[in-house]
Amino acid sequence: MSKNTNSPRMPSLFESLIPVILLMFFLGVSILKYGASPHIPLVAGTTIAALMAVRLGFGWQEIEDGLISGIVLALKACLILMVIGILIGTWILSGIVPTMIYWGLKLLTPSIFLVATCFISSLVSLATGSSWSTAGTVGIALIGVGQGLGIPLPIVAGAIISGAYFGDKMSPLSDTTNLAPAMAGTDLFTHIRHMVYTTGPSWLISLAIYAVLGFKYAGAEMNTENVDIIISTLQSGFNLNILLLLPPALVIVMVIKKIPALPALLAGSFIGGAFAIIFQGSDIGVVINVSFSGYVSHTDFEMVDELLSRGGMESMLYTVSLIMCALSFGGVMEKSKMLESIASSILKLAKSTGALVTATIATCISMNIIAPDQYLSIVVPGRMYKSAFDKKKLHPKNLSRCLEDGGTLSSPLVPWNTCGAFMFATLGIHPFAYLPFAFLNLINPLISIFYGFTGITMHPADENPGKKEDQLVKDGDHYHE
Repeated sequence: MSKNTNSPRMPSLFESLIPVILLMFFLGVSILKYGASPHIPLVAGTTIAALMAVRLGFGWQEIEDGLISGIVLALKACLILMVIGILIGTWILSGIVPTMIYWGLKLLTPSIFLVATCFISSLVSLATGSSWSTAGTVGIALIGVGQGLGIPLPIVAGAIISGAYFGDKMSPLSDTTNLAPAMAGTDLFTHIRHMVYTTGPSWLISLAIYAVLGFKYAGAEMNTENVDIIISTLQSGFNLNILLLLPPALVIVMVIKKIPALPALLAGSFIGGAFAIIFQGSDIGVVINVSFSGYVSHTDFEMVDELLSRGGMESMLYTVSLIMCALSFGGVMEKSKMLESIASSILKLAKSTGALVTATIATCISMNIIAPDQYLSIVVPGRMYKSAFDKKKLHPKNLSRCLEDGGTLSSPLVPWNTCGAFMFATLGIHPFAYLPFAFLNLINPLISIFYGFTGITMHPADENPGKKEDQLVKDGDHYHE
């Protein structure tokens, strides 16, 4: 198909919504009815968007350019994800992840059970980058402990969810933590540092609330059978040397020093491989195979095997392909100006920075509700609002933070979302039951919106890189240094 000679026209809101509505329908039927992956519905949605673009007067070359440019946006994130797969595999093989889990579980005491539950879930999800693995392993164990203590299980589940999604949001190993900055146009470590402003206070407030709620159960006697089995299994399967905590500490230092993500994570991967040889007696061939195919645990204890059998470059190919499918849809929608049409309709009501932040977070939450997939709650709003943040001369990291504050954290609260369905099936607690107690997931978006209206940490674009972006002065709805 050759390029049309007629100039393409601007789509109406109705025309722009057709591909979105059909995509949501395809995703709903595919995921909820057939339990299929979202890849093919995304391909179908991209096809609908391309047909609508043709109707608007775009030629195939323009559509293809939009599709490819959408994918290009996430190539860096895809590379980082594959390196993260290597890092996860080598860190499990070397005993780094098992050591972090071991010391986390040792913190359990009855007097601070809910605080410890949130803290341990945070630590494990930071170490693994996965809220699902955290809930499906130590989460199940903690539910059993809470049941033995007589603590209402929705409260325990809320503490697990809060901790699991703290790590999912803040860990450089998390796929959503890599996807959000790719959509917004910033880098991974800048994104993580900027999220500290909203996620840190939310986490501390949540811990304080769990501490207050846990006072009435302080005298209870713990049933720690599952936790004790996990600890003993880790001890028997790995050399849990305290020196194994050095690589995570080194990566944290590199984050603080603003070393780019790829070299920092590669360095962590190489150190993990070296520590596997030094501390666990692995040979180089095993390190190479685990780096690609991932670690497979054979402890004969299902919880530990499920927690540790992961990682490897190969494990990230599903996520990379899903990102490419989602961004193909976003690229066509953006090239044909359908995203612009939808965003402009919403932004007519969002005049201030606070209203823009609110609209972004609300859209992320809405996507989790109507197109039940966490990735789409980041990709679609990210493409919709990027230009709006640019026009207000706000740094892209403000957008990437909003995407996670709204998209990542609301996903487990929706029962029909893939994340909510997984948590329900894993923990045995309905999302609407634990929703009131998932304090981090509820507080964080509110803090983000508060920052939007007050201007706190809403950093401007780097118009003058020589100045420190933290030195802000609010002037109405604009910021200068």
